[in-house]
Amino acid sequence: MNSVFQIIGPVMVGPSSSHTAGAVLLGLAARSILGGQPVAARILLHGSFAQTYRGHGTDIALVAGLLGMAPDDERIPDSMRWAKELGLDASIESADLGDVHPNTVRMELTGADGRRLDITGSSIGGGNIVITRIGKFDVQFKGENHALVVSYKDQPGVIANITSILAGEHVNIATMNVSREAKHGTALAIIELDQPVSSEATALVAQVNGVSTVMSLPPLAVS
Repeated sequence: MNSVFQIIGPVMVGPSSSHTAGAVLLGLAARSILGGQPVAARILLHGSFAQTYRGHGTDIALVAGLLGMAPDDERIPDSMRWAKELGLDASIESADLGDVHPNTVRMELTGADGRRLDITGSSIGGGNIVITRIGKFDVQFKGENHALVVSYKDQPGVIANITSILAGEHVNIATMNVSREAKHGTALAIIELDQPVSSEATALVAQVNGVSTVMSLPPLAVS
């Protein structure tokens, strides 16, 4: 059964749930995955996003999300000005990203610490989104639940140790998406959860042998 949100759409600064509210959420998701506000963002718009972004405000919505604004933030129309004030150098381009959803964007981000990360996602209707690629990894992350994003060396026992820690915290796993570069290479796990993870549990996950980084993400979907 569809929720009221799915039927009537999100509370937002218009005009389009897909091209505006969804774009804000894509920016918010990318900001969370990066671990904070980027200092530079090269934003590549594909398909319908590229064709209609000026009229629908997709560009300013994506930048607003990268700045941490919610879809109903009244500052969204002025996000480009806010970007300059808050130290985000954002550029917008059209691009052919291949066989992907028409409302797709790739955000090539640089963090305050110099870390660079490419994040691709799509706005799939009604303000709903899906992140489809993080760096070199294909993923499926909709931002509807609390989540852990863990990068690690592909080796036996890593996932088992992580899930054991979560079980000890009485945190229930909703879904898990695991991708790897190659056998025994770098892997990425997105573990969506029914409850938030404590800072203590997140620290324990970070100490698991083979784990490189771990991020705890809040839900991103608007209800």
